[in-house]
Amino acid sequence: MSMSTRANKLSRGTRRLSRRGDTRKLLIDTALSMLDGDKSFDGLSLRELTREVGIVPTGFYRHFPDMDALGLALVEESFRSLRQILEDVRKDTRSAERLVSSVVQSLYRHIAANRPGFAFIASERFGGSATVRNAIRRELRLVQTELAVDLARLPYLKEWNTPDLHMIASLIVNAMVAIAVDVLDVGAHDQEGETALMKRAEQQLRLILLGVPHWKSRR
Repeated sequence: MSMSTRANKLSRGTRRLSRRGDTRKLLIDTALSMLDGDKSFDGLSLRELTREVGIVPTGFYRHFPDMDALGLALVEESFRSLRQILEDVRKDTRSAERLVSSVVQSLYRHIAANRPGFAFIASERFGGSATVRNAIRRELRLVQTELAVDLARLPYLKEWNTPDLHMIASLIVNAMVAIAVDVLDVGAHDQEGETALMKRAEQQLRLILLGVPHWKSRR
């Protein structure tokens, strides 16, 4: 997206959101938009962000005490989609095959709708801001825990112990993040590349779940 196009879109968004008094949400959305590229969170300045939003720098502090607080808000916002994927998967998890299909389809749908958030997680997971990096790790652990609870309800995993459920949940979540990174690298109109990537993503998750029936938990 060109700077002029983005500026025009954000300008329109500024006018709409300002009328509703939702400047905090605009700061979050604008920051995610500005970071959807080569810029890192560490490289984003308060002055640059507020200029893009159209407020004075001191206006930032009405919503966040500092840039670290903004970073934590970006993490929270970005993980909404990842959690929604688990909500989608909960609707139909009667078999490993359906689990794989649900995860991949839901992942693609949510990345298309929330690309900046996934790009933020992917780039800042090992980024320069310790505050953001640690927050992403905490959120990933929470997502893994939620998934482990869901997996425990599946008939073919009812005999698994808690550590093993967390292990398989961790493998699935890490694979999802890796798949998301690959999806972000595929062009929006590259249908052939997207189809190939979806097929590979399903194969990767099937490979993870292939050992499920043969795994013996240690009691």
